[in-house]
Amino acid sequence: MTSTLPTTKMANAIRALAMDAVQKANSGHPGMPMGMAEIAVALWAKHYRHNPANPHWFNRDRFVLSNGHGSMLQYALLHLTGYDLSMDEIRNFRQMHSKTPGHPEVDVTPGIETTTGPLGQGLTNAVGMALAEKLLAAEFNRAGFPVVDHHTYTFVGDGCLMEGISHEACSLAGTLRLSKLVVLYDDNGISIDGHVEGWFKDDTPKRFEAYGWNVIRAVDGHSVEAVNAAIHQAKLSDKPTLICCKTVIGKGSPNLAGTDKVHGAALGDKEIAAVREALGWNYPPFEIPADVYAAWDAKPQGKLFEGDWNALFAAYAAEYPQLASEFTRRMKGELPGNFEKTVSDYIASCVAKKETIATRKASQNAIQALAQVLPEFLGGSADLTGSNLTNWKESVAVRADQPGNHINYGVREFGMSAMMNGIALHGGYIPFGATFLTFSDYSRNALRMAALMKIRSIFVFTHDSIGLGEDGPTHQSVEHVSSLRLIPQLDNWRPCDTVESAVAWQQAVQRKNGPSTLIFSRQNLQYQERDAAQIAAIQRGAYILKDAVDAKAILIATGSEVELAMQAAAALAQEGIAVRVVSMPCADVFDRQEASYKASILQRGLPRVAIEAGVTAFWHKYVGLEGAVVGIDTFGESAPAPVLFKHFGFTVENVVAKTKLVLA
Repeated sequence: MTSTLPTTKMANAIRALAMDAVQKANSGHPGMPMGMAEIAVALWAKHYRHNPANPHWFNRDRFVLSNGHGSMLQYALLHLTGYDLSMDEIRNFRQMHSKTPGHPEVDVTPGIETTTGPLGQGLTNAVGMALAEKLLAAEFNRAGFPVVDHHTYTFVGDGCLMEGISHEACSLAGTLRLSKLVVLYDDNGISIDGHVEGWFKDDTPKRFEAYGWNVIRAVDGHSVEAVNAAIHQAKLSDKPTLICCKTVIGKGSPNLAGTDKVHGAALGDKEIAAVREALGWNYPPFEIPADVYAAWDAKPQGKLFEGDWNALFAAYAAEYPQLASEFTRRMKGELPGNFEKTVSDYIASCVAKKETIATRKASQNAIQALAQVLPEFLGGSADLTGSNLTNWKESVAVRADQPGNHINYGVREFGMSAMMNGIALHGGYIPFGATFLTFSDYSRNALRMAALMKIRSIFVFTHDSIGLGEDGPTHQSVEHVSSLRLIPQLDNWRPCDTVESAVAWQQAVQRKNGPSTLIFSRQNLQYQERDAAQIAAIQRGAYILKDAVDAKAILIATGSEVELAMQAAAALAQEGIAVRVVSMPCADVFDRQEASYKASILQRGLPRVAIEAGVTAFWHKYVGLEGAVVGIDTFGESAPAPVLFKHFGFTVENVVAKTKLVLA
């Protein structure tokens, strides 16, 4: 956009909206928006390619506010540039059901690309977005047709860079030379506890240069011209760029600027009056003059941006119709028409082979089959590819100078998971990444954010229990499966054999409204016989694997313990005790089934015993206080897996004894 209005007045409009909205809510963070106002003008008025009338136009630039506590900066920008975000929504900042929640939330506010707030994750999402752009461009662009060609911009603060995830993500971004990633650092030297030099004295420019970044130092963050020039310079680099902008937090506040007092609290009526006087902003709260709206209006230019791209894509489609069709399908998030048949055929092959293998290997076999029809698969592992088995025969490792479909994330579990979220949000790929289940703790907040955003990230966790064996309690997952089940909107699959593993992958890929974890064993698990109706029922989260006439009890099991439940059922039958065996590969999905189905599986009046190599507390929701759980409420030990299972009571004899106890 072009305007003759002084950029100072454009910046002051942001300051006014931020301080007034925070004051009305009596809650929020005015300091960052006031301090980054000129940076925002430089980016959004001079570089940012977007269309407020169509926030989902594909080739828009992506903007991520990683320091999401300063959300009023982004809300002000969205309102001023013409998004569907009214002044009433600005007035309702941080109020129930408003489009202006305390931190930016994707799918709540038009123009928000990702939910930010947990510091460092927005920056890492941006790395994922930039990687997705680079890979899609390599896959789809042709000479004269740059249909994938946009930048990813992110604002970060000291807090984002203190978080360890920033090291994980930015190290990999430099290694992969994500040149269309531009990070603008709000270097104001203030965090909640005060001046940061007491706890944050990193030489940030040198740190990022060591990562392989282009670093632009000591930019005056209150000079639109200086920031504008720095962004121009950044866009010429063949590396990701960090622009270090020196700013004053709360700029414009005569008495609070430069202090921690302006970071996370309303300024107060007296100080707001002083700000208005100091800035010469002679307008009442929530009033923006017409010349400011006109200067900020991005709708006309946005229409041109999108129109030019639409014309380019139309010409591209005429020249490369198959590529254009494939691109359109993938950006819509639709699966190919032959997906269902591919899955069905693969499951039939599993039934025919009846393999007894580790479910991590069953997972790799499923990936191999699905990858043939899912070019959007973008796999990876946190330095454990040979153990997690997330590669496939045709997979190609992503390198700085080599596009591919499998990412070596290195030992960066948290960074991997948050990058996957950015890739999923960008569109065009279905990302999955893997580590050992015990290291899901390192990734946990990214899993939570994926669930909060309801995005299709697939988290693969292998070595799922004491079955890991000799590595001992540091690596043996005990509480992890149950703890993951506590996260709303996260589906956690722990399959028992090749067929359940295939169905778990099918459900994770088909699910568009949330993430999934796929939890696999290191040790071999016995194939279980089923009929077609049982196979169809797997997708409902739990089903009757073995029934008995006049069953006296129900055994419920997941993963590696299903085999044990079947063996115990056979032993009980020899003693004249009939039991039903229920395999529950995904309790989260089962809980969403209609009441009649759940009652048909877990028949009322029958005592229940749950069997899982993990903590027991979760299972009482199904077995009740009168039921029994065969589990483990201590940490593991270093020993071979068979020794451990016997030591901790995962034996036929113990399951039989527990069943008799609940029947007594």
